[in-house]
Amino acid sequence: MPLASPRSGPGSERQVAAMVAVFSAPFTPVQSVLPALRERGYAVLTPASVAELCGGSSAAFDALAPSWNDLALDNYLRDGGNYRRRRHSCFVVDAAGIEQAPHRAHWQSEEYNALHGGMRRWFESIRAETIAQPAWPRLLRALAAEFTALSGVERWFVEAHQFRIDTSDGIGRPTPEGAHRDGVDYVAVVLVGRHGIKGGETRVFEAAGPDGQRFTLLEPWSMLLLDDARVIHESTPIQPLDGQGHRDTLVLTYRRGAFQGDD
Repeated sequence: MPLASPRSGPGSERQVAAMVAVFSAPFTPVQSVLPALRERGYAVLTPASVAELCGGSSAAFDALAPSWNDLALDNYLRDGGNYRRRRHSCFVVDAAGIEQAPHRAHWQSEEYNALHGGMRRWFESIRAETIAQPAWPRLLRALAAEFTALSGVERWFVEAHQFRIDTSDGIGRPTPEGAHRDGVDYVAVVLVGRHGIKGGETRVFEAAGPDGQRFTLLEPWSMLLLDDARVIHESTPIQPLDGQGHRDTLVLTYRRGAFQGDD
């Protein structure tokens, strides 16, 4: 997988383009998402393609964004940092619809998260008004349909994570555990926004090989899809451009059979 070509980012991030190479995301047309996931284990979608996949508009997703201003501090960071805020809720998605599961702890084994594995981490649930936005069920159902087409699995156990990584500590780490798999079947990483930062480069590597890809998601509602068995991923630390900045993402994991920790 070759490296993408460098380009400068929009807005204030152009200020650092001359100092830091920003590699373009290798975007995949909607009709090529399934072939890309089959062939290389990941696909990257533009905001327009995400809207097309979900049968809505990019503007519909904007109604979700304000809820990232109301996330609770993550008190489980073992590196002692205060740079991560989050909310977490779980859903079961199948052809019949979406059912929100009773609030539960987030759990991963140490095999998949060497830093925070083995802990039952209780986070504040995603607010009801966020889940009630029309874009929310459209996104969950659209991704379930894609992953069902890939695998034949018709019932998915979905964990949703709202993240804000900020630079209150001088640096913020989107993936303090390093390059990792999540212990699920598929992962969607949606960029909600970047404000006053540099860094936050996405890196995707073959789980069983030496090749990888690096790029930076810059546009709100662009999305990375991952086959968790075939690739590992990470995001590099962020630093402020001037004052404090932050990076907001929505991470959705899809797993067959059960939520992690239940089987």
